[in-house]
Amino acid sequence: MTNISSVIDEIEKVIRGKRDVIEKVFMAMCASGHILLEDNPGSGKTTLAKAFSKVLGLDYKRIQLTPDTMPSDITGYCYYNRAENRLEYMAGAVQTNLLLGDEINRTSAKTQSAFLEAMEEGTVTLDGNTMPLPTPFIVIATQNPITSLGTQPLPDSQCDRFMVRLSMGYPDVKSEISILQEMRISDNISNLNSVMSKDELIYLRSCIDGVFCNEIVLDYICRLCDESRKNKKLELGISTRGALAIKRMACASAMFKNRNYIIPDDVKGVFVDVCHHRVIVSPQAKMEGEDADQILMEIINKVKAPKLEV
Repeated sequence: MTNISSVIDEIEKVIRGKRDVIEKVFMAMCASGHILLEDNPGSGKTTLAKAFSKVLGLDYKRIQLTPDTMPSDITGYCYYNRAENRLEYMAGAVQTNLLLGDEINRTSAKTQSAFLEAMEEGTVTLDGNTMPLPTPFIVIATQNPITSLGTQPLPDSQCDRFMVRLSMGYPDVKSEISILQEMRISDNISNLNSVMSKDELIYLRSCIDGVFCNEIVLDYICRLCDESRKNKKLELGISTRGALAIKRMACASAMFKNRNYIIPDDVKGVFVDVCHHRVIVSPQAKMEGEDADQILMEIINKVKAPKLEV
């Protein structure tokens, strides 16, 4: 689709050599999902979020999460207006289209959980009143590797709310030279063109619902998830929410390839990114040097993919 390619091409003006990551972030947005970016500081995570907000014409807010960030900084709060003799709502960071939660694993579990309702329901509830968030509402959260000083793992329920977990990685030498030559990344973002409106993004989301998923492919997704639950190398397998996320991302993958139906390769292409953060590797497997990516790839190789007659 021309518009989709235009968005990715425009983002590539500031994020060099990472077309695959850009595409998967955009796929997750089109699939009505949220994105978790885990990487070392300085790899371009914040720049990526800013670039998407500019190119898609989305309202954007960024909140730097620290140990003393309060839940009300995320959700907002109600205060008593004496002049009006009533409670009024003071909006928090979530009242936007694209929210960048920077270094989410540096804040407390209580503050992390403030994202849950907003991410799942698209609403905020305060003092018994439920308020809708703008449409679309997308969270891009960044986190440093768990081994970094001062970090704490996200709760399982929080991880499950993110459709994909992606890693930017460092650019290749050629791309990094190009970045150094241009120097002023902030100026580059301001020069990006808005090539899609929020209404067009909402339309793309509706197109995802029209992508056909054969029952044979649904069976394949469920067999992959079932195998993860039986795998002795994993203490926690893929949830039903995870299975739904695999289907939605596979639908987005098909749409990005100009198809209105899913094939098993769509599922394989998104499986690790959708499931990495949803599973827990057993202590024994960790001791043997295995990680989630390796185990998930073993599952893909073990579960036989169906052959579709198109």
